[in-house]
Amino acid sequence: MSEWWTYRPSDFLMFAPRTYWRLFELQNEAWWPAQAVFSALVLALVIGLWRSHAPGPRAGVIGFAFAWACVAFSFLWQRYAPVNWAASGFAWAFGLQALGLLALAMQHTVRVTGSSWRRHIGLGLLLWAVLAHPLLPFAFNRPWMQAEVIGLAPDPTAIATLGLLLVIDARPRALRWALCAAAYAWLLASAATLATMGAAQAVVPLGALLLASVALWRARCSPG
Repeated sequence: MSEWWTYRPSDFLMFAPRTYWRLFELQNEAWWPAQAVFSALVLALVIGLWRSHAPGPRAGVIGFAFAWACVAFSFLWQRYAPVNWAASGFAWAFGLQALGLLALAMQHTVRVTGSSWRRHIGLGLLLWAVLAHPLLPFAFNRPWMQAEVIGLAPDPTAIATLGLLLVIDARPRALRWALCAAAYAWLLASAATLATMGAAQAVVPLGALLLASVALWRARCSPG
């Protein structure tokens, strides 16, 4: 006990980095070819939001409610929880987020925001999550089957949801802010986990949080 100060954060990890990345490989093998379907749906959503199609925002919120529920059960509960006891708590939180998104979709005030900062950065986060995030294994010298895809992995799902919540306006605002806070919380937790593993990919969730914060701050300063 007198040498507690010699421990590093990585000493408290309950799993090896190789085990963590292997979870995504198993997830992709089990759900193939759902990845292509989920990605196509998100791209269709981005096009609808860009063109301000009326059904786009509400359909997107409903779709992401399903995505959070799917990640909660298929990844966090079934795969991550056996190697990390905290993941079962995350699974419940993701389930609550899914319910919150459904509650938001029921409101009659869901529409595309008039803030150009929020809209552009939000669409950028959505595009990152669906097109660039799955390519990260190539950037960090991992097998391509370990790609993280919206609806199957938590990080791109949280990043894309944060992007969607930036693009839309909805009342009650408190609910939308609570949903943003939940996405923020997961991305902070993910960045901490990745940093503890010594993974350079920790900068990705932190970068998403920084961009979202900039969009919200600039929207308050110049709402047009």
